[in-house]
Amino acid sequence: MAESRRKFLVVGKVSRPHGIAGEIKVQLAPAYEGVLDGIKRVYLNDAGHPYRILSHRAHQGGVLLKLERVATRDAAEALRGARVLIYTGDLPALPSGEYYAHQLIGLRVVHESGELLGTLSEVLRTGSSDVYVVKAAAGELLLPAIESVIRAIDLDAGTMTVTVPEGLT
Repeated sequence: MAESRRKFLVVGKVSRPHGIAGEIKVQLAPAYEGVLDGIKRVYLNDAGHPYRILSHRAHQGGVLLKLERVATRDAAEALRGARVLIYTGDLPALPSGEYYAHQLIGLRVVHESGELLGTLSEVLRTGSSDVYVVKAAAGELLLPAIESVIRAIDLDAGTMTVTVPEGLT
């Protein structure tokens, strides 16, 4: 599939201004906590005009961003409620065998026997390992994202091959 246009990912929302110098507080979606490390620009509400990130830091369950061209509290207030997007091409490369949630959502989940189980609809972040939510005709199947369950991921083919532990079927 040829990529003729950029892909953007909504990672959070501007909740409010912070201070008088134009900082904004952003609530990141749980799947994207820490995603701004290594990112140099964000887009607000649309993918038209990037804002260069001058600084970012964790603050009370969110992230404070200082953006180029946002220098006053009034300018920050005007951004309240804006969606925060990043260009997927700006994401840092992950080590082999690791994936961003947006890469996995939508994959066809197939039992190692070849039976189609459903489609991966959500990645839940937990303390120890992620949980993959698979939407199937019979309802939802929750699979732990561990090596003994997730046997193979093929992004090009759009599939995830799994072994379902006894008791989960």
